[in-house]
Amino acid sequence: MSVPIVAIVGRPNVGKSTLFNRLAGKKLAIVHNMPGVTRDRHYADAHVHGRDMTLIDTGGFDPTTDDPMGQGIARHVQAAIEEADAVLCVLDGSMPPTQPDREAVQLLRKSGKPVVYVANKADTPQSELDSAELYALGVDTLYPISALHGRGTAGFEAALVATLRPPEPAAQEEPSDAPPRVALIGRPNAGKSSLFNRLTGSERSLVDDRPGTTRDPIDSPVEYAGHHYVLVDTAGIRRRSKVDRGVELASVMRAIRAVGRAEIVVLMCDATEGIAEQDQRLLSLCAERGRAIVIGLNKMDLYRTNKERKDAAERARDELHFARWAPIVPVSAKTGKGVKELMQTVWRAADEFKRRVSTGEINRFFEQILERRPPPTSGGRAPRIYYITQAGTQPPVFVAMSNAPDSIKESYQRFVVNQIRKSFGFECVPIVVRYRHRNKRERR
Repeated sequence: MSVPIVAIVGRPNVGKSTLFNRLAGKKLAIVHNMPGVTRDRHYADAHVHGRDMTLIDTGGFDPTTDDPMGQGIARHVQAAIEEADAVLCVLDGSMPPTQPDREAVQLLRKSGKPVVYVANKADTPQSELDSAELYALGVDTLYPISALHGRGTAGFEAALVATLRPPEPAAQEEPSDAPPRVALIGRPNAGKSSLFNRLTGSERSLVDDRPGTTRDPIDSPVEYAGHHYVLVDTAGIRRRSKVDRGVELASVMRAIRAVGRAEIVVLMCDATEGIAEQDQRLLSLCAERGRAIVIGLNKMDLYRTNKERKDAAERARDELHFARWAPIVPVSAKTGKGVKELMQTVWRAADEFKRRVSTGEINRFFEQILERRPPPTSGGRAPRIYYITQAGTQPPVFVAMSNAPDSIKESYQRFVVNQIRKSFGFECVPIVVRYRHRNKRERR
């Protein structure tokens, strides 16, 4: 199901990041009273007034500035508006409208996108009256709020949700024989399009040594080694601070959407350049969104010896240590070596993504684990786990019933996940185990 995107825009230091954090329910954006702190982009999934949405926190919009950084932020804001389904425009309710405010309102009118205007910093009834000056901008409805304290936020949240298209009906579970959807992602020039063309047997994706050649995601049904897939080739995703062109920024946003629509993600990494911080961010993004993941360590043909190739793979594994479960497959998209092994792993990942373990099977396994290593005592309490069941797939989700779920240490929770992975073959997917309270007398 497609989730609407809402862009939060406004001039510097009006409280966009504070409002972003409040709507997202956690502190994701840096908040400071110095203008211009938010220079790159922040994304977050949020549940606002009963609707799921993706929020985009943008930098301060000031098209009147001569500063190159400020001009770059203005291009970012314009690209975010073009890609968004709705816009939340934040104004400073503690002062009269400024020229950047007027420029922002004009830009939003031209965009044709639905807009909700809020006057932030209306912390008291008097400041709420002061914010009425902003009606001089010609806006029809203005919601005085305090993003810091949460005052007045319920009204504008309802108005924001009302601007969005109606939610799509719940998608029917795809039949088991439906082709798995595979997104190819990675930094620019990592070899995504070369792999896409090799698998499709065509030149549908433009291949060029210059980074950023691919713009729009391209979908293509593919048959490889007797298996059917739907491949999505996406734009190269750079570190946010390096995205300085509006068209590239829009491509990044579409690529992130593609991750959410896919079942399996192939993260292509350039072995010759080594694992970069952005590769780590992308891997984390895919894991957080519950996608099955296969890492393609590309351009291995450029290494001359087996030792060099082995060392490159070990370096990659060390850099991606936080997701050791994600398989790394050495590959050369250019020569085709390793592509067969890569796609075999993708097919295995598709199976694991939908795999279900019976309650009886997983509890027989778990009884052995508990006998060998029960949960350690924590805070004077001896937590017990009565039984465990698989509550969902895509990705696998398990629920463990315990007398003291809050007393189960993180180290033991990691142990449980590793044992499930080891025993039932979940080698390519993130596993979620939730601990719920159950009294001893209710034990099965």
